[in-house]
Amino acid sequence: MSAENFKALVLRQVDGRTIAAVETLSSADLPDGDVLVAVEFSTVNYKDALAVTGKGKIVRTWPMVPGVDLAGSVLESSSERYRSGDRVVLTGWGVGERYWGGYSQRQRVRSAWLVPMAEGLDSRRAMAVGTAGLTAMLCVMALEDAGLSPDQGTVLVSGATGGVGSIAVAVLAKLGYSVAALTGKRDAHAYLQALGASEVVFGPEWSEAPKPLEAQRWAAAIDTVGSRVLARILAEIHYGGAVAACGLAGGAELVTTVMPFILRGVRLLGVDSVLCPYARRLAAWQRIARDLPREALDRAGQRVVGLAEVPQVCTELLERKVQGRVLVDVNA
Repeated sequence: MSAENFKALVLRQVDGRTIAAVETLSSADLPDGDVLVAVEFSTVNYKDALAVTGKGKIVRTWPMVPGVDLAGSVLESSSERYRSGDRVVLTGWGVGERYWGGYSQRQRVRSAWLVPMAEGLDSRRAMAVGTAGLTAMLCVMALEDAGLSPDQGTVLVSGATGGVGSIAVAVLAKLGYSVAALTGKRDAHAYLQALGASEVVFGPEWSEAPKPLEAQRWAAAIDTVGSRVLARILAEIHYGGAVAACGLAGGAELVTTVMPFILRGVRLLGVDSVLCPYARRLAAWQRIARDLPREALDRAGQRVVGLAEVPQVCTELLERKVQGRVLVDVNA
């Protein structure tokens, strides 16, 4: 293979079916952009799994190189912000959906989508964090902006064994918060406690519709689930508390009342990581480097696969057979 050629996982649509295959491409095949990146690692997210398997309406243009995250170094740049050799991270912005993404040894992207690699991180660790970790940190920052401090009481994290939830638990614990981890997995107690959770919460009431107002239990919360779980969280938040909502693993609907908002002054804070502005994104990555314990990622587990293995991993992820983070070494 010549220096101009490289490998990428390419999705094509054939007779209405999504076909994923590793192909040899050249720089001429890459989309427009002002920065060419030598990709080192990507990761497998739920959105990636839907795209690669064709089981979700994720891909907007064909053919597509999936992978919503990437990390590596700059090869060429016509942007004043980056020079050859700079270490960079990219998450969000529709990459892997509308624009070619991280499952490629090289990728050309827009400089506005990139952030410099935070000091203390490398490509592998950044992708062990990925979109999930960025979202978790943005949730923590949203609660801090709302005035949350460790002395106010326990913070609840829903979907606590997931990518966002587990990193949120670890970060909050390191920052000195008492953290309650909500999970439906009874065998996850030891794992969540090792991440720093002081309490593990579960029970049948979390699948039931709550009263408009329940007993006040939580100073604040980070919710990744939505639906009835978010409705119950809102009904249980302390007076003046806040909830950072970033996910819909349990459903997009939210059946609740205005009672928590008008009688307890509860705030519902929406958190988005896809179109998050540069300054906020940069600050979040710097906080990740500082406030996410290294051992938290080790406990979560990191499986490393090559490009050819990605389709099988995506199938396993949708079948709930994957535990921990799956990293993609595009050069393996």
